[in-house]
Amino acid sequence: MMVQAPVITGRRGGWRRARKLRNLTIGGAIITALIGVAIFAPWIAPRDPIRDADLNNYLHPPGGPYLMGADLFGRDVFSRIVYGARVSLGVGAAVQASALTLGITLGLLSGFYGGWVDNLIMRLAEIIFAFPGLLFAIAIMAVIGPSLYNVFLALGLVSWTALARLVRGQVLVIRQLEYVDAARALGASNARIIFRHILPNTVAPAIVLVTLGVGSAILAEASLSFLGLGAQPPTPSWGSMLSTGRDYLRQAPWLSIYPGLAIFLTVMGFNLLGDGLRDLLDPHMQT
Repeated sequence: MMVQAPVITGRRGGWRRARKLRNLTIGGAIITALIGVAIFAPWIAPRDPIRDADLNNYLHPPGGPYLMGADLFGRDVFSRIVYGARVSLGVGAAVQASALTLGITLGLLSGFYGGWVDNLIMRLAEIIFAFPGLLFAIAIMAVIGPSLYNVFLALGLVSWTALARLVRGQVLVIRQLEYVDAARALGASNARIIFRHILPNTVAPAIVLVTLGVGSAILAEASLSFLGLGAQPPTPSWGSMLSTGRDYLRQAPWLSIYPGLAIFLTVMGFNLLGDGLRDLLDPHMQT
C-alpha cells in the first residue's frame, strides 16, 4: 500500500491539473465531439453525401430539409461535412502515425549512435526541412498523382523531420545521464538501453508535437484537396467543398462558410489540445 500510494496521489493530482487547464479541456471537448461525429456519421447525417443528389434542390439555401443548404448537385451540405470529418481526421491520424514511427525511430538512431548515422539522417532531414512542407507535398503529388492515398504518402514523407530533430535532441541529453551509464555498465545491450531507458523519456514531447501536427496535417490535406490534388470528387472533403464553393461565394456563400468553419474548429481544437498537453506534461509547470 505504501508503494502504490504516491502513484494514486500523482494520478489524482494529474487529473486535477488537467481539469484546471482550460485549453486542454476545450480542445479535448472539440476533438472528442469531432471523433464522435466521424464515428457515428451514418446515424448523424440525414442523407447519403454522394448518392442523394437532387437537381431540383440546386443550391437550396440553409433551412427546411437542408440544415446547411444544398450544393450545386442538390446534395446535403451538412451530410457532406459530417462525412468529411472522417476524411480529415483519418488523414491527420494516418500522417502523424507515419511521422511518429519515422521520426522517433530515426531520431533515436541519430541521437544514440551519432557519427555517420547522425550525419546521414540529419542531412536528409535538413534537405526536406529546407523546402516549405506544403510546397514539397505538392511536388510529390504532381509526380505520383492526385488521390487520397497519395496524400497520406506525401504528407507522411514531409512530416517526420521536426519530430526526428526533437527526439534526437532529447536523446543527446538523456544518453549522458547516470542511469544510462549504469545500465551500460551492467551489460545492457544498446537495444535495451534505447527502448527501456531512453525511449520512455522522449514520449511526452513527442506526443505534444504529434498532437499539434494533426491539425497541420488536416490543414495541408484541405489545401491539397482545394487545389484538386487530394481527395477526388465525389468524396466529401472539406478542402474540395471549399474549392467548389469559391465559384458561388455571392450566390451560395454557405458552400464555403460551413466547410471553412469545420476546418477552423478542427485545427483550433488540435492546437488547444496540444498546448494543453504541453502544459500538463511539462515538469517545470507542475506544482
